[in-house]
Amino acid sequence: MNILVTGGAGFIGANFIFYMLEHHPEDRIVCVDKLTYAGNLSTLAPVMERENFRFVRADICDREAVYGLFEEERPDIVVNFAAESHVDRSIEDPGLFLQTNILGTAVMMDACRKYGVRRFHQVSTDEVYGDLPLDRPDLFFTESTPLHTSSPYSSSKASADLLALAYYRTYGLPVTLSRCSNNYGPYQFPEKLIPLMIANALNDKPLPVYGEGLNVRDWLYVEDHCRAIDLILRKGREGEVYNIGGHNEMRNIDIVKLICKALDKPESLITYVADRKGHDMRYAIDPAKIHGELGWLPTTMFAEGIQKTIQWYLDNRGWWENIISGEYQDYYEKMYGNR
Repeated sequence: MNILVTGGAGFIGANFIFYMLEHHPEDRIVCVDKLTYAGNLSTLAPVMERENFRFVRADICDREAVYGLFEEERPDIVVNFAAESHVDRSIEDPGLFLQTNILGTAVMMDACRKYGVRRFHQVSTDEVYGDLPLDRPDLFFTESTPLHTSSPYSSSKASADLLALAYYRTYGLPVTLSRCSNNYGPYQFPEKLIPLMIANALNDKPLPVYGEGLNVRDWLYVEDHCRAIDLILRKGREGEVYNIGGHNEMRNIDIVKLICKALDKPESLITYVADRKGHDMRYAIDPAKIHGELGWLPTTMFAEGIQKTIQWYLDNRGWWENIISGEYQDYYEKMYGNR
């Protein structure tokens, strides 16, 4: 198959490309990425010379560029990872998120309709469900949980989800959709919790924790997520939503303390900062549907996955040290410097 992956120079998209090239070497992967701040071409260096891989720099909102690429490549499957994805940035600049996450998705689906793509898969997030109370550990997000967004980011993703399902119902576009819990693993941009804490701890810098750090997230090792998407592409039912969760719930503060311990750094580095606006308290996914229909379950528990992740950042300091200089450092100071 000829598979077009948008946002493939980002964290999850790149890991998906690595997974697919390893497990399906008979397929061809075309990666499209605008290379914004979170897209890093060096991430794709291990596969850039592969005969069955091609990288194209383009914006998914650029209809002419997208149609030209579809005309040239005629993809069988499109997997849409491309998105602005950081909540804090969406609070600072909502318009950018609406442009990429909604209008960009529409452009991609229009191209899929025009060129007869066999499957369009929209990669979404559990954040579209809002949050769950900390005192109800028995509650989980299911595919029928009402959408109840808290930020411009999650609102833009929910909008794209609804648009994708509308294209399935109205036009018959063969759509599938997945909503995942928090991913972690290699190549994650260091504005996210786990790589940020690892990088700061290694540099003996303060570890900024929102509020009291009591927010709970369901952590999913990125390779497990990639395996789930692969299953959905090959066996998932058109027009369906699949929740992908790790069954690895952890409080933010406990993760930060675990990282301190693993790196032999003092907990005195932890600094509590003013909480994020509209900060969701708990995310937790019930993956019963994807397990029952496709046989998927996460195979990497958090204790194993966090150690593998920490070791990767220790072994690849050059990758993330290049990122945390310059523009990102200016943004970091703006977000945490006065809190």
